[in-house]
Amino acid sequence: MGYEAGPKQYRLLGEKSVLQHTIDCFSGHCDVHDIQVVVHKDDIDLYEASVTKNAKLLPPVKGGNTRQLSCNAGMEAVAEIGCSHVLIHDAARPFVSHELITRTIKGIDCGQGALPACPIADTIKKLKNGNLSTVPREGMYTAQTPQGFILSEILSAHQSAVNDNLHDFTDDAAVAEWAGISINLVEGDRDNFKITDTNDFNLAERRIALLQTIQDIRTGSGYDVHALVPGISVVLCGVDIPHDKQLSGHSDADVGLHALTDALLGTIGAGDIGSHFPPSDDKWKDAPSDHFLTHACNLVFDAGGVITNLDVTVICEAPRIGPHRESMRQRIAEICDIEMQRVSVKATTNERIGFIGREEGIAALATATVSFPVSQRQIQ
Repeated sequence: MGYEAGPKQYRLLGEKSVLQHTIDCFSGHCDVHDIQVVVHKDDIDLYEASVTKNAKLLPPVKGGNTRQLSCNAGMEAVAEIGCSHVLIHDAARPFVSHELITRTIKGIDCGQGALPACPIADTIKKLKNGNLSTVPREGMYTAQTPQGFILSEILSAHQSAVNDNLHDFTDDAAVAEWAGISINLVEGDRDNFKITDTNDFNLAERRIALLQTIQDIRTGSGYDVHALVPGISVVLCGVDIPHDKQLSGHSDADVGLHALTDALLGTIGAGDIGSHFPPSDDKWKDAPSDHFLTHACNLVFDAGGVITNLDVTVICEAPRIGPHRESMRQRIAEICDIEMQRVSVKATTNERIGFIGREEGIAALATATVSFPVSQRQIQ
């Protein structure tokens, strides 16, 4: 692409650099714990200006004169902090999906690396000494990144290659093959293309422009009910309210937070509160329900979700919810680490009908709205 506009990984793609887009793909994945970027020794300032710091991002390390030496420097850095597995990825592939990252991680095993690849669909021609011939495409693949390995194995392979003065490997799978590490092919993704020339960059810009016009908004719903028994207070939406009864349940029986937990789990298809915190487990006996809601929030965050709205309706004859509404909203916002304006708490009676009307129990309905990054499959 030329250097007149600067290295391609630091160029703006939409509102973020190409490198930042790539980092974001990994930082939002729950199985990725640390991200190590390797940069050219003269590009530290460009890096600092192009990247937003986050908890998973380690300080950059300087690369070498070849791709192999740069990879070796990055792997040595993460080896020092005790990483056991590594994914090696091209900074210029900013559209890697969470699904592809997951497939690659699952493909790693002892003595076996994981290589995402796509079967070649086009007819392959070879030109040699002016003569054109057709190359059979059966069993032919285009290799992608991230490529995954057990860190100690691929680092040892890289160091052996350097010791043997071999520097012309085009990817890490080739180094692994040379060192006797078997390679497990996993399904690649044609949208995970590498920005190499101006045409690729223009395609990436069109994709980013389209992504900005599409939103992946998911809504989950939750319902919970618990019986009332004699007591001195009830816990609703994280607030302890004086009352002549209390809610009966394995935990603190906070129907509001339980309903919200199920609603959030619903946005990522993660089952219900009972599958994560079974009432048969004494560990959760009398547990405060903010633990459950925090767990659901973390699962949503790990999936790349942003909570945009939480809405809960408490159904009871007593106690009165109105005097405690703002405290409930504030407590939910604190647990979920969102603005209070994104939390709604409402209440209604059951018009003295049924078990709720007879003050035998309290129920709650909840809705959660979460925004997720748009996947490449969604824009096809």
